[in-house]
Amino acid sequence: MMKADGIATVSFYHPQSNSLPGQLLNKLANTITEAGADDSCKLIVLKSEGEKAFCAGASFDELIAISDIETGKTFFTGFSKVINAIRKCPKFVVARIQGKTVGGGVGIAAAADYSVAHSSASVKLSELAVGIGPFVVGPAVERKVGAAAFSSMAINATAWWPSDWAQMKGLFTEVFNTIEEVDECIENLAKKLASSNPEAMRKLKEVFWAGTENWDELLVERAMISGELVLSEFTRNAINKFKQGAR
Repeated sequence: MMKADGIATVSFYHPQSNSLPGQLLNKLANTITEAGADDSCKLIVLKSEGEKAFCAGASFDELIAISDIETGKTFFTGFSKVINAIRKCPKFVVARIQGKTVGGGVGIAAAADYSVAHSSASVKLSELAVGIGPFVVGPAVERKVGAAAFSSMAINATAWWPSDWAQMKGLFTEVFNTIEEVDECIENLAKKLASSNPEAMRKLKEVFWAGTENWDELLVERAMISGELVLSEFTRNAINKFKQGAR
């Protein structure tokens, strides 16, 4: 995490298209929580490194290594921790989305309070294609895009949905054709918010997230569903096939 002028920048990286193993998920959730508790931070900018992918979702290596329900629940709970950290953070979280965004990455983009994306930022909920389902990220995605768009993404799990569609559905707030424009938009917005009333922003965030107070329990319940499904022979075979090709 980097802090400057009231703005905390939280970034993550993984060499496999910014996929998220359990350790990185926990660190990301803890860092967001830490920034939210820091009185010197007025705003959080969430980003990933590189240019090709914002986030490829779950780590397939960890998925295929899961051998019991408790381990599966623990892994998928990592995504719930990140989403709930964003939800409960008293500061606005602005996400910088570049490149392809898959599964859990879509959930993170949806959980952000404001997402600024590059036009290359197509999205996909690929979970059903590997025998699972977007159970943990589902509440965040559905809250942002609505039930119809969420069900379309979840059912057509191999389809890439382009950035203009994501913007139309409300997943992305703004979309630009160059990374320079994305960064300029975030910089200008961050400066404005850093000088805004922190208490007013905190109260607004409570209003925005009203009705999600049960998510601490709900997302863990959803993680249990995924943790059970990942143990099936169907899912293990599907994940192995995906590992041999492109996600």
